[in-house]
Amino acid sequence: MKGLELIKKAMKLEKVERIPWVPFVGAHAGSLLGLTATEFLQSTGKIVEGVNKAIELYKPDGIPVAFDLQIEAEALGCKLAWADDNPPAVISHPLTEGLTVDDLQVPCPCKGRIPMVMEATRQLREQHPEMALYGLITGPFTLALHLLGTDIFMQMMMDPDATNKLMRFTTDVAKMMASNYIEAGADVIAIVDPMTSQIDPMSFETFVSPHVKEINDFIREANALSSFFVCGNAQQNIEVMCQTNPDNISIDENIPLDFVRDMALKHNVSFGGNIKLTVVLLMGDEEASRRDALECMDIGGKKGFILAPGCDLAMETPQENLIAISELIHNEVLQGELRASEATTDNIELLDLTNHWNNKKVIIDVITLDSSSCAPCQYMVKALERASESYGEQVIYKEHSIKEKKGVQMMATLGVKNIPTIVIDGNVEFISQIPPINDIKAKIDHYLKNKN
Repeated sequence: MKGLELIKKAMKLEKVERIPWVPFVGAHAGSLLGLTATEFLQSTGKIVEGVNKAIELYKPDGIPVAFDLQIEAEALGCKLAWADDNPPAVISHPLTEGLTVDDLQVPCPCKGRIPMVMEATRQLREQHPEMALYGLITGPFTLALHLLGTDIFMQMMMDPDATNKLMRFTTDVAKMMASNYIEAGADVIAIVDPMTSQIDPMSFETFVSPHVKEINDFIREANALSSFFVCGNAQQNIEVMCQTNPDNISIDENIPLDFVRDMALKHNVSFGGNIKLTVVLLMGDEEASRRDALECMDIGGKKGFILAPGCDLAMETPQENLIAISELIHNEVLQGELRASEATTDNIELLDLTNHWNNKKVIIDVITLDSSSCAPCQYMVKALERASESYGEQVIYKEHSIKEKKGVQMMATLGVKNIPTIVIDGNVEFISQIPPINDIKAKIDHYLKNKN
């Protein structure tokens, strides 16, 4: 069965003969060509060439055209910081710089890099008519945060009408992007909204649900499929995500796959995930990658499940690990042999933090995927920076990215289970959700008082 047909069957909750496989290849495809993320994400030709290389190596059933949640923000005037090994990051917020929502207009599809990804979609559609192409759009809440910054969390409490007005605008932007992707040939429109992991279900239902449901309905009316991507610890929001009526939800390793399976199927929604992005795919070997993928396959089953990484692949992910998963997907004998063999586990060596603490200063460790590429991580680190700046040398804070081995060791040593997380003087204080600045300051004051 061809990839597109397999994806369609899975999303319609029909039992499949083989679990479909969708590697979320973003800037990683550029690494297959020896390019930086900056070089790759600014060229139609390079995107097409990189995705084709990923298709050749990983034999997927579906694949994203581009994984860059800054395309719409850039077209709306946000400034970007480009990097060699990650997609760009938003570094300015127009609605904090004198503009109002009324000053903004839904961008023309000819603006910024929008025409670049649409042309890449058209070319890939022509070259791969039997593969499911995913067009990824920035979710309305994440785009709202790009435009307003973390001030949106205060606005949600103080002026909810203003937040809904902003969400109305970002929803219109999302529908414009979805329409153009569908016209260019995309089969699945993925609404990627990682910042929704930062809000509770009540806020989600108030500010996100009606807008995402509108986008999902719009996609369905255009005879395309919809998927709702959320990275981070969004377990509290899985049910309300399903209630926005997507064809599929996709989650990362922060959320148990069996929990997602049961909740999604309860609401007649297909689900995808959640191969471990860093400790397995980035830092592990082929054996670890196969075992983690097989565990996901055994939990997910052959009704409604799509095997995928937990989020956008790190650029440096060894291609051998992804090839190993591709071979496993297409080889039931190998799956049986792997189940029959004894699993092996690498123990993570814990760090000696004796000299890490300070009896006069507050030590803050923030555990992230990578603040330069993960939006929730980026905004948590920014909040911590703003909260700490008035304390001078009394506060020392450091980010630990779990893309690096030492970051994984620090995460294990501190007992952190989810990312992003803020740990103060060895105590886990803020898990996954971006805290208000004043809440961080209150914690810092508490720890400083105990040192005096």
